[in-house]
Amino acid sequence: MTATDTDPEAGARLAPIAERAAAPAQLPHVTAGDLAWRPATRDDARALLDLRNTIADVDREPYRETLEEILEMFDAPWRRYDTDSLLGFDADGVLRAYGLVDSMPGDTRTVRAFLFGGVHPERRGEGIGRELFAWQVARGRQVLAASGKDVPARLAVFAEDDGPVEKNRLYERFGFGAHRFYSELMRDLRDLDAAPVPDVALEGSLRLVPFAAEYDEPTRLAHNDAFRDHWGSEPQTPEQWKNGRSAFAPAWSFVVVDDAPDVEALLASPDTDAETAAALRAGEPLVVGYQLASRFEEDWAVRGFTFGYTDILGVRRAYRGRKVAVAALAAGMRALAADGIEFAALDVDTANPTGADGLYASLGYTKTHGSRMYSVEL
Repeated sequence: MTATDTDPEAGARLAPIAERAAAPAQLPHVTAGDLAWRPATRDDARALLDLRNTIADVDREPYRETLEEILEMFDAPWRRYDTDSLLGFDADGVLRAYGLVDSMPGDTRTVRAFLFGGVHPERRGEGIGRELFAWQVARGRQVLAASGKDVPARLAVFAEDDGPVEKNRLYERFGFGAHRFYSELMRDLRDLDAAPVPDVALEGSLRLVPFAAEYDEPTRLAHNDAFRDHWGSEPQTPEQWKNGRSAFAPAWSFVVVDDAPDVEALLASPDTDAETAAALRAGEPLVVGYQLASRFEEDWAVRGFTFGYTDILGVRRAYRGRKVAVAALAAGMRALAADGIEFAALDVDTANPTGADGLYASLGYTKTHGSRMYSVEL
C-alpha cells in the first residue's frame, strides 16, 4: 500500500493526472498475426463469448461465462467500446484475439483502468498478445489522462495464480507488479448436522430480512460506506450497481436493516456520506449490512459440484462488531443448503482490513484457489 492509499492529503501533492498518465498521442498498431482489427460491437457478443470460454478452458480457469454476462458488458451505459476495445479476426472472419479497456464512472479516490484480453490458443506464439497488450496499456493511459481526476491512478489486470506463466511475464515486461492477492474460499454445506451454521441473534432494532427491491438502493449506499476503507474499492453509481446482474440470486441474498436508527447521531457523524444523510432525512430504510449472492450454473460442471457465490458481504462502519456480517452470511448459507446446493463460495482480499479471513475460517470456509492483481500505480 502506498502513501496515497492512506493519506488523504497525498493527492494534493501529485502531479496532474494528464502528466502522470503519460498518455501517447497515437495508439500503436497491432500487426502481428496478420489479423483484421476493429472495435467490438454488441453483435460480436457470441463470438466474444466463444473466444473467452475457449481461452478459459485451455488455461484451466475455474469459471465460464454466459451470453447474458457478455451482453451486460455491452449494455453498461458508461462503456465506450468504439474507442476502448479491439477485436482481431482471421481471414475466415473468425475472432482470434480481443482487448478491452474498462473504467468506472464512480471512481473518486483512485481512478482506474482495467485491461482484459486474450489470444486464441491456436494463435499464441505469434506476438499478437504482446502487441495487443501494448495497445491496451496505451489506451488505458489515455483513458486515465482524459478522466481529469487528479487523484492516484492505476492500470490493472487480473491473473489466476495457476494460470499460464507467459501471461505473468508479459505483464511484468510492461512494468506491472503483483500488488494484490485474493483467495477463493468454500464451505461445505452437505451435512449441516455435522458442521452446523451458527444461529445469530441480532440486538436492538436490527432485523435480518430477505433481499427485496425496496432495499436495493439502501444496500448500494451501505456498500459504498462499508467499502470506503477497503483498498481498491471505489463508490458505485446507481448505473454501476445495477449492471451485471444476470446471475444475481435474490433468494440467496439477505440484508440487515436498522428499524430505529439514531438519525441525529448518524447525521452528526462526519463518517455519514451525503447520499446516506439524504436518505435518512427522507425516512428511507437504513440497510446496515448485506450478503448478495449469485448463481453461476455454467461453472458447476467445470468445478464438479454445485455452489452459490457471495458477490459482496459488507457492514456499515458504524455497525461493525454487532454480528451483522455473520447473520447475513449464515442466512445465505442456510438458503443455499435448503436448495440442495453443495458449497458456499466467496473471494476475499488477503489484506482485507476488517479481519474477514478470521470470520470466514470460523464459519468453516477454506481456501480452494487464488488469483492476483498486477498493476502500475500512477
